[in-house]
Amino acid sequence: MIILKGAEVSAKIRDQVHELLKELDGKIPRLAIVRVGEKPDDLSYERGAIKKITAFGMEARSYAFPEDVDNEEFQKEFRKINEDPEVSGILLLKPLPDRICQEDLDRIIDPSKDLDGISPVNIAKVFAGDGSGFAPCTAEAVVETLKAYEIPIAGKRAVIVGRSMVVGKPLAMLLMKEHATVTVCHTRTVDLPGTCRNGEILVAAAGRAKMIGRDHTGPGAVVIDVGINVGEDGKLCGDVDLEAIEDIGSMATPVPGGVGAVTTAVLARHLALAAVRTKTGSGR
Repeated sequence: MIILKGAEVSAKIRDQVHELLKELDGKIPRLAIVRVGEKPDDLSYERGAIKKITAFGMEARSYAFPEDVDNEEFQKEFRKINEDPEVSGILLLKPLPDRICQEDLDRIIDPSKDLDGISPVNIAKVFAGDGSGFAPCTAEAVVETLKAYEIPIAGKRAVIVGRSMVVGKPLAMLLMKEHATVTVCHTRTVDLPGTCRNGEILVAAAGRAKMIGRDHTGPGAVVIDVGINVGEDGKLCGDVDLEAIEDIGSMATPVPGGVGAVTTAVLARHLALAAVRTKTGSGR
């Protein structure tokens, strides 16, 4: 089985970012990472995003708020970040504490700065197949990985395990835009293993460690693992039991070192693109 490493895909996206930056006449785009609390997952993603954005020649700044910040105060501060002309793009780390109204923030965020596709405007554009909006970075990273390795999408049966607005639903739209035939699975799917085995492209985005194994993988399937979990041994792992499927699938992404690296690269491209659109007034 061929292992699809994210670093190679990230390098191709880096070249695209550098071309975009040439259009800015030396202006350095700034990413605002907005975080509430000190959750390990958030801190890990923040570190990775800052490292990638910096490596791509741009700036990233963390705006951290205490876990007990109230809704009114947080929204007030978020509006300031949102309206700051020096901020080219915003990444809001979720989930947020229950006391903070996520729906309000989704509506408040400037769609042109919404790099991870949480605004209703960007969501609508993704579902309409309008490329002028920003799709969620992880969903877009899956498609980027398939394209970078020249894996055919058009006409293929794609099965997605997971129906979140972060990955499952927007990814279904992105894959259909590429002319795949898409099935979205979830906890109430009857015969989940059988449905998964039908996928020529199988995307695991359920958030459960190593839940996808031999019974879920069809012969020759391309398996894309979006999950990031901590296994029973305390080590980072994905939703796919890679060892269990190594003699069945044709290709698969590892965890770590797979889609995660591509996700932060897509975030960087969105940041550069947001800055270029602001400068030129274009919607490309």
